[in-house]
Amino acid sequence: MRYPHYLKEKNTIGFVSPSFSCAIEPYFSAFKNAQTKFIEKGYNIYLGYNCYVNKGIGICNTPQECARELQEMYESDKNDILISCGGGELMCEILPYIDFEKLKKSSPKWFMGYSDNTNFTFLSATILDTAAIYGPCAATFGMNPWHKSLEDCMNLLSGKTKKIQGYDGWELESLKTPENPLEPYNITEKENYVYYPATLKEEGVTIKGRLLGGCMDCLSMLAGTRFDKVKEFKEKYKEDGIIWFLEACDLNVMSIRRVLWQLRENGWFENTKGFLIGRPMHFNEPDFGIDQYQAVTDVLKEFNVPIIMDLDIGHLSPMVPLICGGNAIVSAQNNTFSVEYLYN
Repeated sequence: MRYPHYLKEKNTIGFVSPSFSCAIEPYFSAFKNAQTKFIEKGYNIYLGYNCYVNKGIGICNTPQECARELQEMYESDKNDILISCGGGELMCEILPYIDFEKLKKSSPKWFMGYSDNTNFTFLSATILDTAAIYGPCAATFGMNPWHKSLEDCMNLLSGKTKKIQGYDGWELESLKTPENPLEPYNITEKENYVYYPATLKEEGVTIKGRLLGGCMDCLSMLAGTRFDKVKEFKEKYKEDGIIWFLEACDLNVMSIRRVLWQLRENGWFENTKGFLIGRPMHFNEPDFGIDQYQAVTDVLKEFNVPIIMDLDIGHLSPMVPLICGGNAIVSAQNNTFSVEYLYN
């Protein structure tokens, strides 16, 4: 696994928009403020040409132009790391226009984003053999003040920490609006991790393996395509085993169950050490007699590995930055959670 160089003081943070951009509020003002904050912290910034473009379908520009910006910015020596401007809907459509073979030959570079950016963070690990960070997009860093999770992201990118802890609470409803673009997280809910088997909550659990995953909405689209290199990845790292981290945006409980069945039947979950499941965007919306926990455990319990649910991963903030492709030790007990990165 290739790990990019750490971000150093006076290095340049590049911003790209392979999915949505920051052309409209509240993202426009939040992104502007994020740039100010990064400069105040001693970094330079460099913007890709799509950062304020808003003329695509489900993404900010045509698939060809979104792919070209990402390709050029990744290969460029004008930036040291890349942070995606935002998520979106159809980033999958840029993939045929990415020259992955050329990116393999480029110096590894940190790329951070989540949601639709799964289309690159996941493929960076499985195709490029290069670690990427499943974490907040650029506009999030415009909030006043920063949540600890954002400090954790920067400490991870700069090599100041190798261990991240879960947080004290989460937001069910955001207060960020076009009129109030710099609102911090609205932390109103308490952490309450759900374990399978349930006895693990009190006993505690530690899992060592290689992290892989992202947004299930996107992963379901990749499975079985020419971009699906999970089998090869699992074979290369079979001695480590895989810790899957999974979360959902638009999927309801039945959709989650169907996607997990699909990925299972594609053979993705063989040699699995455990599952880390984020809070779904459709939180606490049972349907047809099953809830968000049964949707997961009914499909995954056959693997006889720990399953930890309602973690700080994904769309219901805050989120622990996870290194996709990275070897790690995950520990959890009751409502405490940590990830320690091994960088091997």
